[in-house]
Amino acid sequence: MCLAIPSKVLKVDENNMAEVDTLGVKRTVSLDLIQEEVKPGDYVLIHVGYAMSKIDEKFALESIEVYKQLAEAAAMEEDAISPEKLVNEDGPLLYKPKAEDE
Repeated sequence: MCLAIPSKVLKVDENNMAEVDTLGVKRTVSLDLIQEEVKPGDYVLIHVGYAMSKIDEKFALESIEVYKQLAEAAAMEEDAISPEKLVNEDGPLLYKPKAEDE
C-alpha cells in the first residue's frame, strides 16, 4: 500500500520545482506532472519526488489530522508491544498474574 501525504507548498522556483512541507519535513519535489498552476500555500500530494495532484486545503488539513492520529495510535501500540518490554537480560518476560488477578 502506498499513501500520499498532503504537503504544503512553501515556494516554487523557475525550474518548476517546489519546496514543500510534509508533516514538518521539508523536501524538494517536481511539479512537472501537474497541469494546473501551483503556488506557495497550495497543498499537493507527492509520490517519489513528484507532486501528483493539487488538492483542496480543507481536505488536506483533514487528512493531515487523520495521519497524526494514526501516528499517535501506532506509537501507543508500539509502546505496548515493544520488544524491550518483552525481553530483559534474563530472557523473555512471561506474564505473571498480579495478586488481584488470582
